[in-house]
Amino acid sequence: MSILNKKSKFKVKTEVRKVQQAVAPKPATNAPGASSSSSTSVSLRGTPRASPVPASSLSVKRLQQQPASSPSHSSPAPAPSTGNPNRKRPALVSRRSTASASPAPILSDSEPGSEDDDDWRERLDPSKRRKRAHTEDPGRRLRHPKLWAGDGDDEIPAIVHSAEVASLENKCQPVMRLGRDEVVVHLRYPGARSMERYELVWGKDKIDGAADIMKVVHIAASTYLTDTEAKPFLDHDTGIYRRLEKSKNTNDGNGFKAALADYNDRLLELQKKGAIAKNIDAMRGVPRELVEVILGQIYDRTVAPKVELLAKYENGTDNVYGELLHPFISDIFDRTKLSSDMVFVDLGSGVGNVTLQAALERGCESWGCEMMENACNLAEAQKKEFAARCRLWGIAPGKVYLERGDFRKNERTLEALKRADVVLVNNQAFTSQLNDHLVNMFLDLKIGCKIVSLKTFVHDNKIAENDVASSILEVEHLSYPGGYVSWTGAPGRYCISTRK
Repeated sequence: MSILNKKSKFKVKTEVRKVQQAVAPKPATNAPGASSSSSTSVSLRGTPRASPVPASSLSVKRLQQQPASSPSHSSPAPAPSTGNPNRKRPALVSRRSTASASPAPILSDSEPGSEDDDDWRERLDPSKRRKRAHTEDPGRRLRHPKLWAGDGDDEIPAIVHSAEVASLENKCQPVMRLGRDEVVVHLRYPGARSMERYELVWGKDKIDGAADIMKVVHIAASTYLTDTEAKPFLDHDTGIYRRLEKSKNTNDGNGFKAALADYNDRLLELQKKGAIAKNIDAMRGVPRELVEVILGQIYDRTVAPKVELLAKYENGTDNVYGELLHPFISDIFDRTKLSSDMVFVDLGSGVGNVTLQAALERGCESWGCEMMENACNLAEAQKKEFAARCRLWGIAPGKVYLERGDFRKNERTLEALKRADVVLVNNQAFTSQLNDHLVNMFLDLKIGCKIVSLKTFVHDNKIAENDVASSILEVEHLSYPGGYVSWTGAPGRYCISTRK
């Protein structure tokens, strides 16, 4: 999906996980067959990223912002970014989305370095791969119950193939000097025997098949394999990823297809040896890069082609749509210490991005409730694709429940709230009446439950004795950097309230 096919002129500074500021590069444009290294991000189509994160029952006009950038993507070669700069995302204002400084916070603990050959070679070397940020959860088991470990038949997951979204039939054009009868290829994933069908084509606001394939190859090798196993894939001179990149940069379609075939064969061999299953069993957390890749693929195949449906909203009501992006949600999970044995509830869950992210990244029981019909329909499509994609990647998520209707009245949601450990309310555009009603709902929360909101429920101009919110909530005021929400690239404020 990426249409960023030019080398970035910008360097992105590495930051620790407690992000103070995020820096975004200027977006680049490309044309079919353009050469250079691939770069994608979790943002809007032209974001999952990003690949790709909504939060509340909010809808609105599309927002355009610069694509997100990730630390390892500022250099010309290696790790492709995890999201898609072409993905469309809605916003709270009339702009197209994914944050104008929409970079995810840097998850690396190493400096990104320069754009010269030594830099990209070093970062592509499997022995020097940067640590991918994730939260260790000793109680979590990541292996999908239907993981294909190389023996027996494999049930084919009902995924939305890339070729169903970006194809010659959808008025895209062949790339890398390939003929129209040469563009179809297939891509293998770590958790299944079946493969995804791609077409090596380019089209405005469509999935960039070559960039998407390279992203999967890199994240599969760097996440699922040991350094020794990953060397044939990531070696800076002869590795499969390097061959894919060179072929793409020189418009050598046949060379790209040959490298992809080699990747498919080598990954199949590792699956049959049981290496993939063994390595997944040793994992106790899902790297955030992988989370963004999976959620970005889901969003790009289900929501992005129909994102205009989210632009239908009514001013002055609670039915406005906006998204909290992946990095923001990961930070929220960290601050609230969300783990696999907890319950997460998103009140006003939109197309379900945050609900799915909680289930995938933290493995918890995850609930969402939304009342807007179009958002609910897209959420159901995402949930279906989510289940299939988790199988492809071999990852077992937490249970996901998406409810339709008013969260003030939905019985299943109200029952889930009583067990909730973390509640998210994107109340940026909620009316004061709805916010007051939410406070009354919080009376049923268990002691210690964390409530994350963009606006505080405790107001200074209220008399403490008559203010329910101040009597039941202890509030911490926090800041988020630019690029964390879909409706603006500016930094902002949010709150974490704890039920007393």
